[in-house]
Amino acid sequence: MTISKLNKPTYILLSVALLSAGCKSSSHVHRPPNPVLNGSDILFTRSAILPKGLKVGLITNHTGHNQQRHLTLDLLLKSKDLELKAIFSPEHGLHGTLDRKIDDSTDTKSGLKIFSLYGANRKPTAEQLAGLDALIFDIQDIGCRFYTYISTMGLAMEAAAQAGIRFIVLDRINPIGGQMVDGPIRRGKSQFIAFHDIPVQHGMTVGELAHMFNKEREYNVNLQVVKVEGWSRRMFFDETGQPWTNPSPNMRNLTQALLYPGVGLLETALSVGRGTDTPFEIIGAPYIDDVKLARSLNDLQQSGVRFIPIKFTPKASIHKDKACNGVNIIITNREALRSVPLGVEIARVLHQMYPEHFPLNKVNRLLCHSDTLSAIERGDTLSQIQNIWTEDLNHFKRRRSKFLLYK
Repeated sequence: MTISKLNKPTYILLSVALLSAGCKSSSHVHRPPNPVLNGSDILFTRSAILPKGLKVGLITNHTGHNQQRHLTLDLLLKSKDLELKAIFSPEHGLHGTLDRKIDDSTDTKSGLKIFSLYGANRKPTAEQLAGLDALIFDIQDIGCRFYTYISTMGLAMEAAAQAGIRFIVLDRINPIGGQMVDGPIRRGKSQFIAFHDIPVQHGMTVGELAHMFNKEREYNVNLQVVKVEGWSRRMFFDETGQPWTNPSPNMRNLTQALLYPGVGLLETALSVGRGTDTPFEIIGAPYIDDVKLARSLNDLQQSGVRFIPIKFTPKASIHKDKACNGVNIIITNREALRSVPLGVEIARVLHQMYPEHFPLNKVNRLLCHSDTLSAIERGDTLSQIQNIWTEDLNHFKRRRSKFLLYK
């Protein structure tokens, strides 16, 4: 029987059944019986976990808050157990709104100096740490190697070690989960967008990374990690009960965070939607045929995503104010999504389709793995490219296992 011959009640029941079937095939959200508690939540309720009488500096931004959005900065200012002496801010500043280099400033509320770690200095100086007993780090990371907050943490740990002071991490969940480990291990020297020998998607929390940095970089700093409670590695951000705060101006939801390790790789080569309402959910350039690109990418049947042709004009970054054609990336199954291979596959297809226009060499700025670019240039398949990563990834997973704090 065709749908057109069905009576209305039957048609409605069939529609509901089809919708239900579709929902069952999509990602299932596991909700914990109680909200997950980040390190800041623990500190707000159990201040005694930190030694009393310390003079501290706080490395933080607008994401440094508890579940009720009370800022860790305000808690420390009011504390009778600790004395807050200085504030340090990362890329995008204390309020997370700036996309430029940032100068030192003064906090209007407390009168304390705010030392920028994304300006003249990327690492706290000995003068800035003088008189402090400890540095406290409380910033929400996104789970990707080139997201610079973990670089700020690593450099600050080094400074604390050199100054002989304690380093305290208020740990936070990895919003894109702690199971997926993917992409090539960084090749080359340490730099701000590739601080340590880790893959693009590392699957670790900042507390776990702090332990790794401390051991593998031989800082030997007096490190204390205030652990997250109630989080397991399979959990995504929306399963934790924690409120979302944009960790940077162009990271506005969980979908964008999930796509970021792959789509973000491309942002030095074409528009990834910066200057639009949907950064990292779209990619494009003036020379692209959006319909052909969407068809080519969909034909590859990448797990967990599909592609829709789109036209847009970004108001910032690459191709600013130019009409772009590209694709909107829709996540259909986040458990199946492999973000880093997705980004590499898009680069591979764009190189095949537009070798004279797509600047493949610029992708290595964030990828930091020239062997992968060489493989794309010679026309290797995605599977062949991933095989290049396998040995290093397996070695990293063995390294990583020593520092994991959560199951």
